[in-house]
Amino acid sequence: MKKADLRPKYKALRALLSHTEIDDHSLAIANQLLKLTIWDYNFYHLFLTIETQQEINTDYILNILSGKDKNIVISKSNFSNNTLSNFLLTDATTLKLSTYNIPEPIDGIPIANTSIDVVFVPLLAFDLNGNRVGYGKGFYDNFLADCKPETIKIGLSFFEAEAEIEDVYKDDISLDYCVTPKTIYEF
Repeated sequence: MKKADLRPKYKALRALLSHTEIDDHSLAIANQLLKLTIWDYNFYHLFLTIETQQEINTDYILNILSGKDKNIVISKSNFSNNTLSNFLLTDATTLKLSTYNIPEPIDGIPIANTSIDVVFVPLLAFDLNGNRVGYGKGFYDNFLADCKPETIKIGLSFFEAEAEIEDVYKDDISLDYCVTPKTIYEF
């Protein structure tokens, strides 16, 4: 399928999920992540849940990272150039919902993209080759292109893989893993 067809399909599938299903699936994804050998790094980038988009509840992953005493990096979106600025999440970090209902830090300690070891990547759909479909603005492709080559990219999805995304662009950054409630895909 093409990205333009996958976006509405997976937004509609998400919309059918109850709050209980979202929480149950989110917890299952967090438990699946514990099976990966990714926990010896220092800086982990985590997207914060956009509840109005029925996204994965990343609070469970946040709790794992906090419990393992990891440096958690969160981002602030710049819609004028589709980039992310990254900040260390600390006890002093103040979050505010953006005009797009994205929880974002107001300010904080900036973290360079090249410092980040593991990125948990939001997505709507993905395929068996590790390609993903996001919301279509290129924020994460721009961000991941600036990370170091060895940065581990992990997609998180409520749903299993599509066979193939037909219209992958040359600048699209593929995933190393994608984790669903039932499956860990490695690419």
